[in-house]
Parts: sequence; C-alpha cells; structure tokens
Amino acid sequence: MFRNREDAARKLADSLSIYRGKNPLVLAIPRGAVPMAKIIAEELNGSFDVVLVRKLRAPFQPELAIGSVDESGWAYIAPFAASSGGSKEYIESEKQTQMEIIHKRRQQYTPVRAPIDPAGRIVIVVDDGLATGATMISALHSLRAKNPARLICAVPVAPPDTLKKVEAMADEVICLMAPDYFMAVGQFYMDFSQVEDDAVIEILRQGTTNQ
Repeated sequence: MFRNREDAARKLADSLSIYRGKNPLVLAIPRGAVPMAKIIAEELNGSFDVVLVRKLRAPFQPELAIGSVDESGWAYIAPFAASSGGSKEYIESEKQTQMEIIHKRRQQYTPVRAPIDPAGRIVIVVDDGLATGATMISALHSLRAKNPARLICAVPVAPPDTLKKVEAMADEVICLMAPDYFMAVGQFYMDFSQVEDDAVIEILRQGTTNQ
C-alpha cells in the first residue's frame, strides 16, 4: 500500500531512473496524476505536462468506464460497452459531454502556452492507477500519433488483465503492483484525497526547470 500519491510518485521515479538526465517528458492524466508527474519530472530532470483524456461513463454506473475519448475526438470503446447499456446513441452523447470537459480543462490548465510537443522525446504517461485502463489506452493512442521516440506507461498499481491491454499500446510499461484482487485504485492508498482543479492549475503554473 502507498502512503499517498507523493509516495507512489517517488517509488515510480526510482523505477524510471534509467531515464534520469535524458530530458523525458512526463505527462499526467488529470487530475490525480498531476502532482505525481511533477515529482517524477523533477526526480528525472525532465519536464511535465498533461495529456487530456476522459472516460466514457456507463449509464447509471458513472464509476464504470465503458470507453474513453482523447483531445482529438478519437474514442476507445470497451468490448463490454453494449452489454453495460452503452448504445451507439448513448456513447455519442457521452463522448460529446466528455469532449466539452476536455476543451474546458485545456483552457483552464494551459491558457498561456501550447501543450509541450512530444515528438522525438521519451514520453512517460503517468496515472495514479489503472482499473479498466480505458483512459490510459486513449492517452497512449493520442501520443503515439505524435511520434515520440519512446512511449512509456508508468503507474503504481493495476490489475494484471488491464496491464495486458495497455502493454500493446506502449513501448514499455512500469507498474509497481499488479494484485489479482483488485476492486478500486483507492484501496491501495492510505490517503487517496481528490486533487482539485485549482491544485492542478497551480502545479502546471509552477512548471519545472526543464520545459
């Protein structure tokens, strides 16, 4: 179990130490991973930013991801989406709802600069944990299209079946724990307090020494 996100981030940074000094770009899936990405970027002497993706929520089960959408509008739809009530009409409506949130967050998070270009760079995509892996899949798909030199998924915890799905999308996957018994990411943290938008904006405003 991790004490908090800072503890998880420092342990992930240790596992990523091979990239120290190679100016990696550490990209967080908001919101929980943003403070983690800043710590990892500082530990590795890299830079950090956000990659904006949103899960598509199941009808009547908003915590269940039946897919995800990235900033370009590309969507990943899970195989079980239809059996969870995700009709084509529902998914299209949910996709538009989440795209609006993505656009709003881009305006909030990086209002005075463009996102950092991942082309030709070692890119490390961080989340505070994976459940279905839907948002990570969209993030990796989005970034692969931008031609990074190497694309890495780094998370503290994820179930084994989710890791198998994600491994197909990345050049490397770093995961500190892959327990067979997995209910939710939060069960592996002593403190899993929500990260608010104000905190994300402040962390991004601070940046790192290597942008």
